[in-house]
Amino acid sequence: QLQLVESGGGLVQPGGSLRLSCAASEFTLDYHAIGWFRQAPGKEREAVSCISTSGDRTNYGDSVKGRFTISRDNAKNTVYLQVNSLNPEDAAVYYCAAGFVLWVGGNYYPHEFHYWGQGTQVTVSS
Repeated sequence: QLQLVESGGGLVQPGGSLRLSCAASEFTLDYHAIGWFRQAPGKEREAVSCISTSGDRTNYGDSVKGRFTISRDNAKNTVYLQVNSLNPEDAAVYYCAAGFVLWVGGNYYPHEFHYWGQGTQVTVSS
């Protein structure tokens, strides 16, 4: 069964950091763009970041630019999201997704992703 599994979430103090991982089983991520999305209780899903198949193109949401970094290691079939300088507004369930992104206008859209993970919880609290 094709699966994406996120890990690395947890409880962190404001200003802290985490490294989220997105690993695939039963398929290779090499041919997929990988996106990270997040959803907090009572809020709409928010696009966080996306990386192209080769890693030469990335995109970040305005709220995370300069604080989050997406990267991929195709040899390990894993994509990472380094999240720094966390604040309470970053608390959410973070999901990774794999798909074929056309980068129209340099953007990516949820409907371009076909496989989704179950999410990893990030809690920011002192």
